[in-house]
Amino acid sequence: MASQVETKQPDPYNTDAKHLVKIFQDKIKARGARGIVGLQRIFKIMDDDHSRSLSEQEFAKACRDFKTGISDENVPILFNMFDTNRDGTLSIDEFIYAIRGDMNDARVKMVEKAFQCVDKDGSGILDIEDIKGTYNASKHPDVLAGKKTEDNVLVEFLQTFEAHHNLKEGGENDGRVTVEEFIEYYKNISCSIDDDSYFSLMMNNSWNIKGDATPYKKFEKGWANEDAKPKEQPTFRHP
Repeated sequence: MASQVETKQPDPYNTDAKHLVKIFQDKIKARGARGIVGLQRIFKIMDDDHSRSLSEQEFAKACRDFKTGISDENVPILFNMFDTNRDGTLSIDEFIYAIRGDMNDARVKMVEKAFQCVDKDGSGILDIEDIKGTYNASKHPDVLAGKKTEDNVLVEFLQTFEAHHNLKEGGENDGRVTVEEFIEYYKNISCSIDDDSYFSLMMNNSWNIKGDATPYKKFEKGWANEDAKPKEQPTFRHP
């Protein structure tokens, strides 16, 4: 008689952080909350004080209430994994990202293609020279007010793509964006978008990957090349 292979169940007392994340993800998904609306509903239930963020105490209570199997001793480990900006609370975005995890392969390829489109010199680093030809900051409110130069705005724009990765890995903003930083930024955007086709449309409209993005053609956003500007300058908008 063939022996039966016993399926090994996850050990909730294992302190390996990734193991704890997997336990928590599986328990939440088992409740049918995979889409954005479902996760938002669960987050609202966990948010006892209606502050739109979860303290570690609220998170610990939720782990017990939702019968995740995470021990009280391991809750701080899991909480710190999810608290990517290290402010001591979990926002709805951090919570959704924690459950949904990384982008699928199709989205990663789309983000990598966008990076390659902007990386004019093929150096693997996005810097101010790469985006000067595609991003027009002349109508940024702070530039118009004389508070900042266009270069200042462009560097700050680049630093937005570094922020998530550096908070997670402990780096510092330097105005030079690696492909890893670029992907990490869009991981956080991706987790709030259910539909792959909408994500693809958003990426194309932001970076004109296919060369046919309507905002570029109509100059509705500050992404037109200087040589192709219409008589009226486009209004600054963040992608």
